[in-house]
Amino acid sequence: MRQSEEITTGESSSQGTRQPGAADEPGNALGRFDQTVPLVVDLDGTLARTDLLIESLVQLLRQHPFSILALPLWLSKGRAFLKQEIARRTSLDVTTLPYRTDLIEYLREEKGKGRSLLLATATDQHLARQVADHVKLFDSVLASDGTSNLSGQRKRQLLVDQFGMCGFDYVADGNHDAPVWAAARRAIAINPTSRIRRALSENARDHTILEYPKTGWLGYFKPLRPFQWMKNLLLFVPLFAAHRIFEGKLWAKDGLAFLAFACCTSSGYLFNDLLDLSADRHHPRKRLRPLASGDVPLTYAAGMIPVLALSSVMIGARVSPLFLGMLLLYLALTIAYSVYLKTVVLLDVIVLAALYTLRIMAGSAAASIWPSRWLLAFSMFLFISLAFVKRYGELVVMRSAAGAEARARNYEAGDAELLAAKGTASGYIAVLVLALYITSGAGKALYGRPELMWFLCPLMLYWIGHIWLVAHRGRMHDDPVVFSLQDRTSRILLLLMLAIALLAI
Repeated sequence: MRQSEEITTGESSSQGTRQPGAADEPGNALGRFDQTVPLVVDLDGTLARTDLLIESLVQLLRQHPFSILALPLWLSKGRAFLKQEIARRTSLDVTTLPYRTDLIEYLREEKGKGRSLLLATATDQHLARQVADHVKLFDSVLASDGTSNLSGQRKRQLLVDQFGMCGFDYVADGNHDAPVWAAARRAIAINPTSRIRRALSENARDHTILEYPKTGWLGYFKPLRPFQWMKNLLLFVPLFAAHRIFEGKLWAKDGLAFLAFACCTSSGYLFNDLLDLSADRHHPRKRLRPLASGDVPLTYAAGMIPVLALSSVMIGARVSPLFLGMLLLYLALTIAYSVYLKTVVLLDVIVLAALYTLRIMAGSAAASIWPSRWLLAFSMFLFISLAFVKRYGELVVMRSAAGAEARARNYEAGDAELLAAKGTASGYIAVLVLALYITSGAGKALYGRPELMWFLCPLMLYWIGHIWLVAHRGRMHDDPVVFSLQDRTSRILLLLMLAIALLAI
């Protein structure tokens, strides 16, 4: 007779799923069977909420970009050979992987009862053994060895040869595990899809379903960082600077440009998060990002990056050829920044400032309004200041967690004061450029009451000082532009400056 049991962990269950209680915890439910039968555990998606092949592949391409040319050759010799070659050339930090801590706690309890635990995975044996050495629970490791890819039927046959039919329990999470579950005494499935549930009901002799908190559709939207799209409002700055905010056709053009940049920047953020998985997991806040924490699968990011980039180019082509050129330049600079430039001290700050300024130039290209040299000079110094704020804020956060040994990118804890000096100086130079513009012929010609513009200078000085004070106190968000649009004091100051500029027209 087939039996089934469904356990929910971590949050309230849907109808038909039992709530865990003292007699209903996963460990209790799973431990009611014969403890002499070995427990076999899968790795990717089960023990760890990630895919080690994708993680090691990303690291390989980051460290050795030209290795991409060798991938087809390796793959032609089999998936196991591909995994082995990638694993040989990379070194993942397995200590920070997003493990399922509650599952590990259950495994620890079973180990304490004398039960034999095995790690059986299609991951290359080099990485699998590193994970097993870190977890310190498994009696043996079965993994791909460069010749045989230990997945599906191969894994089933190896386990049956070693333990016999129904001679083991098996914990896993994916469609490729169905053959192994069919040969197990007890199939233990983590967050199975409806298709897997049906297969377990039809084929498994006995099965248990472990329900962990799942990521909803909003969770898949989060890695796109839609809140960062607010930075793309800089595309509309040329309309305001040229006093052409009432021309509907220009708003339509800039609206399309905004949509193109939304797709482009989201693609860049996914790409950057893939490359930064290890670094993010060492950061007190960034470790909670969807990819780093395992809330969203890496395959989602790998698939969405080209889709968003292509969508961005297609939309940009409808705006204008000049805008498309700006967009492609932004995309290329973003890729270069993520791959290498962000590791170069000081150059990374200049590139960040350039990415902000490129948005203004792209908005000008979309509306066919070329920005004045005053606007470009003001933007350059202001955004360099904000880029320094970003790096300084990261360093302050890391210093509070790691002390004098803290590092953010390639900046050291002792660099904080230097970053603050450079950043505040750049911000004040931006105010100086604004003051010179007010007294220039261009400023007097464009504004009917240019004397009112002088009120912008003290407000700008106050806002820049406020931003740096917040960063100094360790309360700066990852991006100062987004922070400014969410911070109450900054919003008031920005609205006052906008009102003064409108009154001066």
